[in-house]
Amino acid sequence: MSVTDVTPEPTAPPEPGTRRTRRERGRLRRSFDRHWYAWAMVLPTVAVLGLLVLFPLVQGVYQSFTNLNESNQRSEICTKVLGGAETCTPNPHAAKFVGLDNYIDVLSGHRGQFWLQFSNTLVWTVSCVVLHFAIGLGLAVMLNRNMRGRAFYRVALIVPWAVPAFVAAFAWRFLFDQQFGLINAVLPHLGLDPVEWYANRWTSLFTAITTNVWLGVPFMMVALLGGLQAIPGELYEAAEIDGATPWQRFVNITLPGLRPVSSTVILLGTIWTFNMFPIIYFVTRGQPAGQTEILVTGAFRAAFEGVRNYSLAATYGVLILSMLTLYAGIYRRVLAKQGEVF
Repeated sequence: MSVTDVTPEPTAPPEPGTRRTRRERGRLRRSFDRHWYAWAMVLPTVAVLGLLVLFPLVQGVYQSFTNLNESNQRSEICTKVLGGAETCTPNPHAAKFVGLDNYIDVLSGHRGQFWLQFSNTLVWTVSCVVLHFAIGLGLAVMLNRNMRGRAFYRVALIVPWAVPAFVAAFAWRFLFDQQFGLINAVLPHLGLDPVEWYANRWTSLFTAITTNVWLGVPFMMVALLGGLQAIPGELYEAAEIDGATPWQRFVNITLPGLRPVSSTVILLGTIWTFNMFPIIYFVTRGQPAGQTEILVTGAFRAAFEGVRNYSLAATYGVLILSMLTLYAGIYRRVLAKQGEVF
């Protein structure tokens, strides 16, 4: 029998999962060999983000499942004895894992004022974002036209954006002051009585919303102005020739043309406003009696005021992150259904 008559035994084909894994490893290796300099440049950024963002995030999630606070954060109690020696014994009241107890206590209202702060956060966020977009769009449309002094108006309207948030908060706090504020000084000349702005929940929230709108409108205006300048002028000329009214041109050309920009700035504005700490903290200061606190200020007070309850603050942080992540996911899905790429 010749060698050519010997037929090799059939071998079983590799499993699809194994071939896919080998193909992915080969692709990663080729990418690394070809773009090793890009990986080398990205690595420091990834390391810094992991150290400053990922590690605290994981630690915060873990702490939300413990009862960690200022009094039980040490696992050992150390005391000095005669001669300067130090003896350490295990702390019987050290922080321990408590599972979902913190979430149950917060959501049920046994600890903190989550639902009051959540409702304040919703009112605060929706009001600010709607006013930011409406006023910013109006100013952007106005500045997009040929008018005298347009460059001056652009610079003047951007000034509030350059002012630090805490400086603006102190200024508006003084403007709404009951005794010495400019607003209450003007009201009697208009036939109105002075208002105790910080004595009522809704008037106090109004002062914070006014301050944040003054700060946030310039960003929205600049972003939408850039979107308006990207819309081809020929569309407006053709619509005007066809007899379209200014309102019809605005609805059928301006708003659809601004959709890519507006979808992004609305999402960013919502996230920023939801977590806007300094305005509430410095303007209303939670007055009256904590009724204007939002979730981020509630988390801050839990962590840094009184008996510092780090686990409660971490629970607030995880809930805030979860809500914003859910909102961003739903928002992205809605835009995808409308044909927008985000």
